[in-house]
Amino acid sequence: MATSLTTLEGAKKEEMLSSLAALVVSDAGGEITAESLTAVIEASGNTASPMWTALFAKVIAAAGGTDKFCAAPGGGGGGGGGDGGDAGTEEVVEEEKAEEEEMDLSGGMDMFGGEGGDGDY
Repeated sequence: MATSLTTLEGAKKEEMLSSLAALVVSDAGGEITAESLTAVIEASGNTASPMWTALFAKVIAAAGGTDKFCAAPGGGGGGGGGDGGDAGTEEVVEEEKAEEEEMDLSGGMDMFGGEGGDGDY
């Protein structure tokens, strides 16, 4: 859920500012330090506790950058396994056929009094 910075207060706002600043610095190719995060935050007209900027800089440095915290572009769904051959394809086709067989709804009842029912309704 997207949140506007104007609706956040206190530590939640400072945490959001620090994370967004880290993304900006990373995207610009800069080194993520407490000072660079503070500079971006202040340039946006906001302030954050030095504790937040130092924490974010330290965590991102330990992780080797922001890539581990950002989803890959165009991502969606899970990765999936390696090539399993055609065996998986047969299983899926058989499963679809089984579902089609279960979907037979010609039980002789028609809600609208048509030919499908006995005409009792």
